[in-house]
Amino acid sequence: MSSVLFAQKHTFYAPLTQESMRENPDIAFKQIRRTLHNALANGNDYEVAVCYGQMGELYYFQAAYLQALDNFYRAESLFRKQSQIPELAAIWIKIGETNFHNKQYPSSLKAFEQGLALYTSADTREGIADALAHIGQVHEKNGNLEEANRYQHLALAQLGEQSNSALAAKIYENIGSVYEDKLQLDSARLYFSKALEISKRTDDKTLHIEITNNMGDIYRKTGAYNTALDYTRQAASLAKQMNEHYQLSSAYRDLAKIFSLVEQHDSAYHYSEAGRNIHADMFSEDNAKQLTVLQTLFELEQKEDAITQYERERGVHFTMLLFGAAIVLLLLFLGLSIISRQRLKILNERKLHEQSQKLYETQKIAMETDLHNKQLKAENLRNELELKSKELTSHTLHLIQKNQLLEELKDKLDAIVKSDKRDQRKELKQVMNLLQLNHNQDKNWEDFRVVFERVHEHFFDGLKAHCSKLSSADLRLAALLKMNLSSADISTLLGISQDSLRIARYRLRKKLALPEGKSLGVFIQQL
Repeated sequence: MSSVLFAQKHTFYAPLTQESMRENPDIAFKQIRRTLHNALANGNDYEVAVCYGQMGELYYFQAAYLQALDNFYRAESLFRKQSQIPELAAIWIKIGETNFHNKQYPSSLKAFEQGLALYTSADTREGIADALAHIGQVHEKNGNLEEANRYQHLALAQLGEQSNSALAAKIYENIGSVYEDKLQLDSARLYFSKALEISKRTDDKTLHIEITNNMGDIYRKTGAYNTALDYTRQAASLAKQMNEHYQLSSAYRDLAKIFSLVEQHDSAYHYSEAGRNIHADMFSEDNAKQLTVLQTLFELEQKEDAITQYERERGVHFTMLLFGAAIVLLLLFLGLSIISRQRLKILNERKLHEQSQKLYETQKIAMETDLHNKQLKAENLRNELELKSKELTSHTLHLIQKNQLLEELKDKLDAIVKSDKRDQRKELKQVMNLLQLNHNQDKNWEDFRVVFERVHEHFFDGLKAHCSKLSSADLRLAALLKMNLSSADISTLLGISQDSLRIARYRLRKKLALPEGKSLGVFIQQL
């Protein structure tokens, strides 16, 4: 636990200490909760994050690792939002330690690496060394001794060889532990000696006891039993003074091993039983204490939540009472206002009804007049359309008659030209050519188009929307098809043969891109 205790020395600058959390967890819990509520009320996110971190430490010391992690992650989220890099890194180290003591080594390694990255970005040398030392401990637990040794030396390099901090002592002890696992006992003794020398100059007495006990263990393994007894007895004496049951139990077990090796079996049995009894008592006491503390913390949290809920409900009830009183006053005011205005409203409604009745009669007359005018206008439009349709039909029939007359005259002149009267042939031929020219140009087309567009508005625009490259001849043919004239009348009006008319219809279909089976006449009528 000494590494865990040290890791907290640079976590938060808060009034609560680890000793107060261990010795009086219930008092510490109350203080943290009070500070947390005040911080939440004041919107101080930094203090809220610190309180969550200390709450996590409190649960951590009681081995309630799930509750500890929950609070640590809450603190981590707040510190990350505030970009508090050193505090965020320290929280990740605490998350890693919690997983480490819960034997979740992969998760703890990731957390330590996250803390290392944050400390590196903040250029905090002691934090970097702490993170590297923790990563080395994980590799040692996983049996990767070379990696463990490398990380511990990297941590030591961050602090420097002359560092006198407790962290340096812990790193030297970790290196000695790695060499002990590798059975390189001389190297292990060297690093344990350095760790012990530094620990004597620090306030971390628990670390001092642990390293002293390790020194005795190393001398025992190398056969220097007397020296081993000196160190182990010293560790036991210090543990008794500080009431460190765990370290005392460990020292008694090591004493039992030493006396067994020197064949002093009575002493070996005595210390073995003493160590076992301390360990059993400590286990029972810790379990009972842990259960009591956790139960107390749970009850305190329930009480705090109940008080908070009661205060919240009382505030809600007071608000509802004020709201109800306001509603009653508002209803009274509205009632008086309604009663005072009811008579006036009745009088106004009578006047409004009379005015509405008059307005209704006026609107009714206006609507009837407007409807009559619309009917007259529609009748006039129908009459005008019928008149224009008759005019168009008459104009078309006139054109047909004219063209028929011209056709007959053309045939007669053609017969004269073919006769034997040589002296009239030239003049008659000129007259025939003139008639043919007048027939092809069709001077009356513009008059016909004007009348047609009056009857069939926007027909040519709709036709050109399908094909913008229609010629005047195509437009004439389409207009005559729109009038639903026969092929004979159309060929007469256009002055072309039936075969030429079929060709003209075919070309118009191609320009309009009509599909196969689609009737040209039906398409024209639908426009």
